[in-house]
Amino acid sequence: MQNRVLLVEDDDELRELLARYLTNQGFTIREAANGRDGLALALGQDCDIVVLDIMLPDISGLEVLRELRAETHLPVVLLTARGDETDRIVGFEVGADDYIPKPCNPRELVARLQALLRRIAWDQKTEVNAARTYGDLRVEPGHRRIYQNDVAMELTATEYEVLQVLLAHAGSVVRKTDLMQWALGRRLEAYDRTLDMHISNLRKKLGNDDPPRIETVRGLGYSYRVPE
Repeated sequence: MQNRVLLVEDDDELRELLARYLTNQGFTIREAANGRDGLALALGQDCDIVVLDIMLPDISGLEVLRELRAETHLPVVLLTARGDETDRIVGFEVGADDYIPKPCNPRELVARLQALLRRIAWDQKTEVNAARTYGDLRVEPGHRRIYQNDVAMELTATEYEVLQVLLAHAGSVVRKTDLMQWALGRRLEAYDRTLDMHISNLRKKLGNDDPPRIETVRGLGYSYRVPE
């Protein structure tokens, strides 16, 4: 499994704590104490995943994420202030894959990183030619790409996972609990709107279909409708 983590955090004590813990768990750590240094390291392809604090001294973590998304689909987990839902919503809109509220539990961070990297590694083992077509969408698991009318969609790693699960069950209802486990690798918890935010972003990227391609089945989950 790929295990190079870039940790972008200006709190020296917290960064060193997380770096030590992640190193002990088998990760290779690169560190940055500000946004510009973190952006340069991430764009230099020196990591497999980024842990990014939103509050940084030079440029905000959200600005770092915007600039990253203009160049790469590198997975990003945000560190956010506990209870600050606005930052989380904007983070997902900009292209975050997941978030951890601060102060964070290092063990939970490890679990989130391992789940995200595990899904990516699994897809990369899939046969490159095993493409699947659903109406105007084509999924190429080996490249972790989804094309709409032969144009590659700009998806984060987690958006890709959510959409490919829904497509694999097109026409059927996928329960939120199952989608959370299959696509994000963790259990759905009360008041966790992570999945809802990813679904909202996917609807925008798929286009303004009426009714929407990803339908909400109240009290159950979501269903992907293949356009006629």
